[in-house]
Amino acid sequence: AKDYVAARIGERYIIPTLGVWDSPDAIDWPSLPERFVLKTSNDSGSIIVCKDKSKLDVNAATAKLKSSWGNNYSKYNKEYPYEGVVPRIIAEEYLEDETEGDLKDYKFFCFNGEPRFLFVASERQNPHEETKFDFFDMSYRHLDIRNGHPNALSEPGPPDNFELMKSLAAKLSAGIPQVRVDFYEIGGKVYFGEYTFYHWRGLVPFEPDKWDFKLGELWKE
Repeated sequence: AKDYVAARIGERYIIPTLGVWDSPDAIDWPSLPERFVLKTSNDSGSIIVCKDKSKLDVNAATAKLKSSWGNNYSKYNKEYPYEGVVPRIIAEEYLEDETEGDLKDYKFFCFNGEPRFLFVASERQNPHEETKFDFFDMSYRHLDIRNGHPNALSEPGPPDNFELMKSLAAKLSAGIPQVRVDFYEIGGKVYFGEYTFYHWRGLVPFEPDKWDFKLGELWKE
Protein backbone atom coordinates (compact mmCIF):
# COMPACT_ATOMS: atom_id res chain seq x y z
CA ALA A 1 0.00 0.00 0.00
CA LYS A 2 2.83 2.39 0.80
CA ASP A 3 4.40 1.94 -2.63
CA TYR A 4 1.00 2.37 -4.31
CA VAL A 5 0.26 5.56 -2.38
CA ALA A 6 3.73 7.02 -2.78
CA ALA A 7 3.51 6.56 -6.55
CA ARG A 8 0.35 8.68 -6.61
CA ILE A 9 0.97 11.43 -4.06
CA GLY A 10 4.65 11.21 -3.10
CA GLU A 11 6.88 9.69 -0.44
CA ARG A 12 6.56 12.71 1.87
CA TYR A 13 3.10 11.55 2.96
CA ILE A 14 4.23 8.04 3.95
CA ILE A 15 4.89 7.05 7.58
CA PRO A 16 8.50 5.75 7.64
CA THR A 17 8.91 1.98 7.94
CA LEU A 18 11.52 0.82 10.47
CA GLY A 19 11.48 -2.86 9.65
CA VAL A 20 9.50 -5.79 8.23
CA TRP A 21 9.69 -9.40 9.52
CA ASP A 22 8.12 -12.69 8.48
CA SER A 23 7.20 -13.79 12.01
CA PRO A 24 6.98 -12.37 15.55
CA ASP A 25 10.00 -14.43 16.57
CA ALA A 26 12.09 -12.76 13.84
CA ILE A 27 11.65 -9.19 15.14
CA ASP A 28 15.01 -7.48 15.59
CA TRP A 29 14.22 -5.73 18.87
CA PRO A 30 17.69 -4.15 19.36
CA SER A 31 17.35 -2.36 15.99
CA LEU A 32 14.18 -0.53 17.04
CA PRO A 33 14.29 2.99 18.53
CA GLU A 34 12.94 3.98 21.94
CA ARG A 35 9.45 4.64 20.53
CA PHE A 36 7.79 2.70 17.73
CA VAL A 37 4.63 0.91 16.59
CA LEU A 38 4.29 -2.72 15.51
CA LYS A 39 1.37 -4.01 13.46
CA THR A 40 0.54 -7.12 11.47
CA SER A 41 -0.30 -7.12 7.76
CA ASN A 42 -3.15 -9.62 8.15
CA ASP A 43 -5.05 -8.34 11.18
CA SER A 44 -6.79 -5.36 12.74
CA GLY A 45 -6.24 -4.37 16.35
CA SER A 46 -3.18 -6.48 17.15
CA ILE A 47 -1.01 -3.41 17.43
CA ILE A 48 1.89 -2.77 19.80
CA VAL A 49 2.43 0.90 20.69
CA CYS A 50 5.76 1.36 22.44
CA LYS A 51 6.41 4.76 24.01
CA ASP A 52 9.31 3.61 26.18
CA LYS A 53 11.36 0.64 25.00
CA SER A 54 12.95 0.15 28.43
CA LYS A 55 9.50 -0.70 29.85
CA LEU A 56 8.32 -2.94 27.00
CA ASP A 57 7.50 -6.55 27.88
CA VAL A 58 8.95 -8.21 24.77
CA ASN A 59 7.52 -11.64 25.61
CA ALA A 60 4.00 -10.25 26.06
CA ALA A 61 4.29 -8.22 22.86
CA THR A 62 5.47 -11.27 20.92
CA ALA A 63 2.63 -13.37 22.33
CA LYS A 64 0.05 -10.76 21.32
CA LEU A 65 1.35 -10.68 17.76
CA LYS A 66 1.40 -14.49 17.59
CA SER A 67 -2.21 -14.67 18.74
CA SER A 68 -3.33 -12.87 15.57
CA TRP A 69 -1.02 -14.71 13.18
CA GLY A 70 -3.66 -17.08 11.81
CA ASN A 71 -6.41 -14.49 11.43
CA ASN A 72 -7.96 -14.38 7.97
CA TYR A 73 -10.41 -11.54 7.43
CA SER A 74 -11.52 -12.94 4.10
CA LYS A 75 -13.14 -15.80 6.06
CA TYR A 76 -14.22 -14.02 9.24
CA ASN A 77 -16.07 -11.12 7.66
CA LYS A 78 -16.24 -12.07 3.97
CA GLU A 79 -13.83 -9.24 3.09
CA TYR A 80 -12.49 -11.05 0.05
CA PRO A 81 -9.54 -8.76 -0.89
CA TYR A 82 -7.76 -9.96 2.26
CA GLU A 83 -7.61 -13.51 0.94
CA GLY A 84 -4.03 -14.60 0.45
CA VAL A 85 -2.47 -11.78 2.48
CA VAL A 86 0.93 -12.96 3.71
CA PRO A 87 1.29 -12.32 7.48
CA ARG A 88 4.16 -9.99 8.31
CA ILE A 89 5.18 -7.69 11.14
CA ILE A 90 5.64 -4.04 10.18
CA ALA A 91 7.45 -1.55 12.42
CA GLU A 92 6.75 2.14 11.94
CA GLU A 93 7.77 5.40 13.54
CA TYR A 94 5.69 6.40 16.54
CA LEU A 95 3.59 9.47 15.76
CA GLU A 96 2.19 11.84 18.36
CA ASP A 97 0.54 15.22 18.25
CA GLU A 98 2.57 16.88 21.00
CA THR A 99 0.34 19.97 20.91
CA GLU A 100 -2.93 18.19 21.73
CA GLY A 101 -1.65 14.86 23.04
CA ASP A 102 -4.29 13.07 20.96
CA LEU A 103 -3.56 11.57 17.56
CA LYS A 104 -6.73 12.20 15.56
CA ASP A 105 -7.71 10.28 12.43
CA TYR A 106 -9.27 12.15 9.50
CA LYS A 107 -11.21 9.58 7.49
CA PHE A 108 -12.65 10.55 4.09
CA PHE A 109 -15.44 8.58 2.41
CA CYS A 110 -14.74 8.78 -1.32
CA PHE A 111 -16.74 7.71 -4.36
CA ASN A 112 -15.00 7.43 -7.73
CA GLY A 113 -12.37 9.97 -6.80
CA GLU A 114 -14.69 12.43 -5.06
CA PRO A 115 -14.50 12.89 -1.27
CA ARG A 116 -18.05 13.41 -0.02
CA PHE A 117 -17.78 13.48 3.77
CA LEU A 118 -15.41 12.53 6.56
CA PHE A 119 -15.33 11.71 10.21
CA VAL A 120 -12.75 12.63 12.81
CA ALA A 121 -11.80 9.89 15.29
CA SER A 122 -10.64 11.35 18.59
CA GLU A 123 -9.72 10.10 22.08
CA ARG A 124 -8.57 6.77 20.66
CA GLN A 125 -5.55 6.71 22.96
CA ASN A 126 -7.43 7.72 26.10
CA PRO A 127 -7.92 4.57 28.24
CA HIS A 128 -10.58 6.33 30.30
CA GLU A 129 -12.79 7.43 27.41
CA GLU A 130 -14.62 5.77 24.56
CA THR A 131 -13.40 6.71 21.09
CA LYS A 132 -15.42 9.55 19.56
CA PHE A 133 -16.55 9.90 15.92
CA ASP A 134 -17.66 13.25 14.50
CA PHE A 135 -18.87 13.54 10.90
CA PHE A 136 -18.47 16.55 8.62
CA ASP A 137 -19.24 17.51 5.03
CA MET A 138 -16.62 18.86 2.65
CA SER A 139 -17.14 22.39 3.96
CA TYR A 140 -16.41 21.04 7.44
CA ARG A 141 -19.95 21.50 8.68
CA HIS A 142 -20.81 19.10 11.48
CA LEU A 143 -23.33 16.43 10.47
CA ASP A 144 -25.96 14.80 12.65
CA ILE A 145 -24.51 11.27 12.37
CA ARG A 146 -23.54 8.57 14.85
CA ASN A 147 -21.84 5.38 13.76
CA GLY A 148 -20.46 2.92 16.28
CA HIS A 149 -19.23 5.63 18.68
CA PRO A 150 -20.74 8.81 20.15
CA ASN A 151 -19.89 12.35 19.09
CA ALA A 152 -17.28 14.23 21.10
CA LEU A 153 -18.49 16.59 23.80
CA SER A 154 -16.45 19.33 22.15
CA GLU A 155 -16.61 19.39 18.34
CA PRO A 156 -13.11 18.84 16.90
CA GLY A 157 -11.89 21.66 14.69
CA PRO A 158 -10.65 21.17 11.12
CA PRO A 159 -7.06 20.13 10.48
CA ASP A 160 -4.76 22.88 9.22
CA ASN A 161 -4.31 20.93 5.99
CA PHE A 162 -7.98 20.14 5.38
CA GLU A 163 -7.93 21.28 1.74
CA LEU A 164 -4.74 19.33 1.07
CA MET A 165 -6.26 16.20 2.59
CA LYS A 166 -9.29 16.54 0.31
CA SER A 167 -7.03 16.84 -2.71
CA LEU A 168 -4.95 13.82 -1.70
CA ALA A 169 -8.06 11.76 -0.96
CA ALA A 170 -9.39 12.55 -4.45
CA LYS A 171 -6.17 11.38 -6.08
CA LEU A 172 -5.95 8.21 -4.02
CA SER A 173 -9.58 7.21 -4.61
CA ALA A 174 -9.70 7.92 -8.36
CA GLY A 175 -11.21 4.98 -10.23
CA ILE A 176 -12.45 3.24 -7.08
CA PRO A 177 -16.25 3.04 -6.65
CA GLN A 178 -16.06 3.44 -2.87
CA VAL A 179 -13.21 3.61 -0.39
CA ARG A 180 -12.32 5.38 2.83
CA VAL A 181 -8.99 7.21 2.78
CA ASP A 182 -7.46 8.04 6.17
CA PHE A 183 -4.90 10.64 7.18
CA TYR A 184 -3.07 11.97 10.22
CA GLU A 185 -1.75 15.49 10.77
CA ILE A 186 1.36 15.85 12.92
CA GLY A 187 3.13 19.16 13.41
CA GLY A 188 1.47 20.62 10.35
CA LYS A 189 2.44 17.64 8.18
CA VAL A 190 0.00 15.17 6.58
CA TYR A 191 0.55 11.41 6.66
CA PHE A 192 -1.42 8.70 4.86
CA GLY A 193 -2.99 6.25 7.29
CA GLU A 194 -4.74 3.53 5.31
CA TYR A 195 -7.30 2.55 2.72
CA THR A 196 -10.47 1.04 4.20
CA PHE A 197 -12.76 -0.74 1.75
CA TYR A 198 -15.13 -2.08 4.42
CA HIS A 199 -15.98 0.54 7.03
CA TRP A 200 -17.01 -1.38 10.16
CA ARG A 201 -17.18 -4.45 7.84
CA GLY A 202 -20.38 -2.89 6.47
CA LEU A 203 -22.29 -4.14 9.52
CA VAL A 204 -22.61 -1.08 11.79
CA PRO A 205 -25.57 1.16 10.88
CA PHE A 206 -25.51 4.91 10.58
CA GLU A 207 -27.85 6.88 12.82
CA PRO A 208 -30.26 8.36 11.87
CA ASP A 209 -31.26 5.71 9.33
CA LYS A 210 -31.40 8.21 6.47
CA TRP A 211 -27.60 8.27 6.30
CA ASP A 212 -27.46 4.60 5.31
CA PHE A 213 -29.62 5.51 2.32
CA LYS A 214 -27.63 8.65 1.49
CA LEU A 215 -24.43 6.64 1.47
CA GLY A 216 -26.00 4.04 -0.79
CA GLU A 217 -27.10 6.72 -3.25
CA LEU A 218 -23.49 7.90 -3.60
CA TRP A 219 -22.20 4.45 -4.56
CA LYS A 220 -22.17 4.14 -8.37
CA GLU A 221 -20.45 1.24 -10.14
